[in-house]
Amino acid sequence: MGSRQESTETAKLEEFPFARASGLDPPPQFGQLRKTCPVAKVKLFDGTPAWLVTKHHDVCQVATDQRLSKERTRPGFPELSAGGKQAAKNRPTFVDMDAPEHMKQRSMVEPFFTPAHVKSLQPYIRKTAKDLLEKMKAKGCADGPVDLIEQFALPLPSYIIYTILGVPFEDLEFLTKQNAIRTNGSSTAREASSANQELLNYLTSLVDQRQDWPRKDLVSHLVTTQVIPGNLEKADAVQIAFLLLVAGNATMVNMIALGIVTLFQHPEQLALFRSNPSSHSANFVEELCRYHTASAMAMRRTAKEDLEIGGVKIKAAEGIIASNMSGNRDEDVFERPDEFDMTRKWDSKKGEPLGFGWGPHKCIAEHLAKMELRVAFETIFGEGGLDGLELAMGFDEIEYSPLRRDVGIVKLPVRW
Repeated sequence: MGSRQESTETAKLEEFPFARASGLDPPPQFGQLRKTCPVAKVKLFDGTPAWLVTKHHDVCQVATDQRLSKERTRPGFPELSAGGKQAAKNRPTFVDMDAPEHMKQRSMVEPFFTPAHVKSLQPYIRKTAKDLLEKMKAKGCADGPVDLIEQFALPLPSYIIYTILGVPFEDLEFLTKQNAIRTNGSSTAREASSANQELLNYLTSLVDQRQDWPRKDLVSHLVTTQVIPGNLEKADAVQIAFLLLVAGNATMVNMIALGIVTLFQHPEQLALFRSNPSSHSANFVEELCRYHTASAMAMRRTAKEDLEIGGVKIKAAEGIIASNMSGNRDEDVFERPDEFDMTRKWDSKKGEPLGFGWGPHKCIAEHLAKMELRVAFETIFGEGGLDGLELAMGFDEIEYSPLRRDVGIVKLPVRW
């Protein structure tokens, strides 16, 4: 009788992920739940129930509570698709580990993402952005609009992370194409799977090469300090490299495109940004990552023991999804949360933006991502950028990502 009643109750639950209200706007359910039921039960794709946490304070608790687990093989871990359920069986990397294994493996690559190391990469990031823009300008748009994603937003972050990993320059285009096929919503499942395997094969070969001829790159560092001494298996080194290659790439591509569209939606702020890009870029990027949470479904856990979140009792082996997208629109933390304001004053006592997550699992590449975004917008709108840049279609004509996936833009035709 009990199981039948539970299945009836689950059937009444709303399915998660929720659909966004529009191409750019978050699901309306988040605002309603923050007010009425901040820790609510939802139903996943396979009918499994899970807890959804929507208030900023509670999201931060989920991100830091050691009674919750990131291990996807544990009972109750909330997977959002059949593909996710299958991927959970793969060899884990540090993003899917608990302490102490998590920090042990994360620390192997962390030196390449510190503020100091990212600062040393700034000249290369600027040159890469400038070269891509000059290539666009040389080609021109006399023959019709140019897709800013294909020509700029996709190759910029791709080239940077590949260079950090140690991919030879002549292979950048091939890997960028494979990654695009892997993440492109229009690719078939077979095409995406094939591209996935191509990337893994390539990285396996790269790890082999660096064992014989190490250089000053991340893969060489992993091989010489971890694989050869026996601290890490070769297969794990390949998986870490794969994670770093693909994890934030689609997010970065989307954030560049979303930033362009958002500035054109706010002409007064666009004029202010153009007046002095270097002085406004840091705050603009901070607000952009709050307003558009382009990685909004990664903060998931399962309870290792009974506990309370937001006054609600969670049982062991129950899944929890903490919505950083909802936390980023929390009225108790951010004034006018549904307004985009690049001049926003931040009150860290109330809480900080959650675009890169929170706690020990906060995105390892946060500093790199922010630097790349700043450089991208400074290059496009600064001196020597794309003068007269405009969107080649109306806001409602832009092709956005599917409404139940992370917010993003598929194509962005522009003219200048």
